[in-house]
Amino acid sequence: MIGSVLLALQIAASTPARPASNSFVVRNATRSITVPLVGSATAPLLRPEALAPILSVTVKVAAGGRYTVTVGGVALGLEPGIAAVRVGDDTRPLATAPVVEKGQLLVPLQLVSEVIPDVVVNTSWDAERRHLVLFSMIERASTPVALPQRSPRADLKAPARNDQPVRQSGKHARRTIIVDAGHGGPDNGMTGPIGGGPRLVEKDITLAVAKRLGATLSGRGVDIVYTRKTDTLIALSDRGRIANRSAGDLFISIHVNAANPNWRDPGGSRGFETYFLAEAKTEDARRVEQMENEAAKYDDSPEHDPDNPLGFILSDMAQNEHLRESSELADLIQHHLGRMHPGPSRGVKQAGFRVLVTAYMPSVLVEIGFGTNPKEAAYLSSPIKQQAIAAAIADAAMEYLQRYERRVAGPAQ
Repeated sequence: MIGSVLLALQIAASTPARPASNSFVVRNATRSITVPLVGSATAPLLRPEALAPILSVTVKVAAGGRYTVTVGGVALGLEPGIAAVRVGDDTRPLATAPVVEKGQLLVPLQLVSEVIPDVVVNTSWDAERRHLVLFSMIERASTPVALPQRSPRADLKAPARNDQPVRQSGKHARRTIIVDAGHGGPDNGMTGPIGGGPRLVEKDITLAVAKRLGATLSGRGVDIVYTRKTDTLIALSDRGRIANRSAGDLFISIHVNAANPNWRDPGGSRGFETYFLAEAKTEDARRVEQMENEAAKYDDSPEHDPDNPLGFILSDMAQNEHLRESSELADLIQHHLGRMHPGPSRGVKQAGFRVLVTAYMPSVLVEIGFGTNPKEAAYLSSPIKQQAIAAAIADAAMEYLQRYERRVAGPAQ
């Protein structure tokens, strides 16, 4: 469903080759630079400033010889001779200590290959090619309206991680909803419809609906963070990280469904359904899970490797606390879409979507219709209908937040 063999070959052809053993590559979608390494083969070092201009990097030294290296907005605390790095309140061991030579700080390659991909959004280390890959960054839209309500995230515990959200406290805390447009860049998602008609590309529909959803919610006094606002590729594992570091209250991912070509009448399939993160219970849920997770082939990150059962269990434990909340949000979205959508409600479902795994908050994935159905594809392509879908999802999100506020506030005194 995602991309063609020709596109994959074009991407491979444009990717820089593996660098020499005394260097590595930093690249994004448009350019690449080669960063030289110094030191021995067992303890390669580099100047952190060499990551620029592809990554924003600043190096500051404080009293006592301690350094703060800020990469992509994340502050890393380092001290020459100490084999550790501080990220917020977390201290991580390093195999090699940073050093200062001729007045310049040199840091171990491990900082680039392990630490930065884990703490800086939209970065990934390709160990085979020795490339640090930078995806496009997020954009934020907000309104000047301050709300006195409490945020759901303020009362939900989560495991200690560097990408956990830190919510504001107090009466002026604002709600933040993460709006995720599925697919993007070389990842087109599904294309349709079956049997002719105007061509639909999933990544374009999801972006249009996501931007309308964000604008609608923003008009209701909610801060909005988009995982993407342009036709760009964002790694699946980074979308949840964006949500966490933006202190999100809810995560809503927009997608377009596609029929199984082996169904009796694939072109006739239609309707909408909303998923939350849990083990898929039906064959159709597993089909949609596999279809949407196929985008992981564009993600170089080893996080949440499906062959690593322990990693999945830990992630599942972290998500259990949000299971009921996500299910309730999904049910409300189905209810509100059912008031206006011409297709049948296919119900609330569950599946192991990678895009939801790293979002530690109530999170859902909405399949807003079948792009393989000619009539539904035309419906999804209409700006007026896109706005109606966005408004219905916004109504559901606001109703969920209001219900949650009442629950955490308790009975009136």
